Amino acid sequence: MTFISYAQNFEDVRLWRALKQFEHGFYIDVGANDPNHDSVTKAFYDHGWHGINVEPMQDYYDALCQQRPRDTTVQCIASDQPGAVTFYGIPDTGLSTADPVVAQQRKDLGMTVQSFTVEARTLTSLCEQHAPDRPIHFLKIDVEGHEETVLRGMDFNRFRPWIILIETPWLRDHTWEHLVTDAGYQSILFDGLNTWFLANEHLNLKPAFDIPPCNLDNFQLCRGHALAHPLTTPSPDESDTAKQLAEALHRAEQAESQLHALQNSRTVRAAQKLRNVLRRA
Repeated sequence: MTFISYAQNFEDVRLWRALKQFEHGFYIDVGANDPNHDSVTKAFYDHGWHGINVEPMQDYYDALCQQRPRDTTVQCIASDQPGAVTFYGIPDTGLSTADPVVAQQRKDLGMTVQSFTVEARTLTSLCEQHAPDRPIHFLKIDVEGHEETVLRGMDFNRFRPWIILIETPWLRDHTWEHLVTDAGYQSILFDGLNTWFLANEHLNLKPAFDIPPCNLDNFQLCRGHALAHPLTTPSPDESDTAKQLAEALHRAEQAESQLHALQNSRTVRAAQKLRNVLRRA
């Protein structure tokens, strides 16, 4: 089956190459944002996986709850200690942040920044509550300058994601990388947007990251992906037609995803096996 990629920079293609042999895997998405657009986890959810989404913005939180019923979606930010904190939301973007310096920089650029109070929780507490005894196949962190505080709230001795990917400045002038490497992870890749780490006990997965995504991965970009947009500006009539077509195709893709998830469920497969047995009897 062709893999449909939703992620901004082919992150889901790289992850799928490394982890596709695992059914019903588990992820943690810190800064989950939209459940579809630029989502690293959407394709995995469609293939029967589930996980924890950490998302403070109300509209994205509501959409995740509605469209990801198997997931646990928590309306908070991840931090190094619990409590109430100020969060700086930039509507309809993935640029919201808990870092006041980053928020001011974006306000200076003319962006609309709205401050409000949200709950902060540590990743350790989220894992204790929602993933106490299961493998975490990957942890994705996209928090716009708040990375170090998120990492300081994770007990990597108790909870060890196999793969960690963290959105990283292009200059790679961050100071937090030692928090990951000192916890028993190796930095294996910078893809231009994210730094990737493998747990020492899962370095056997490293060959999956040796070459960039390519035609051998048998993937397609989802409809509406930024890299699949036409270069010309359509006329108003063409825009309306394209919008209607896109909406219809989106509904079809959603139905196909739901069917695929149903077909992947243990219950359905068990019933199919039983029917096969009865036919042979």
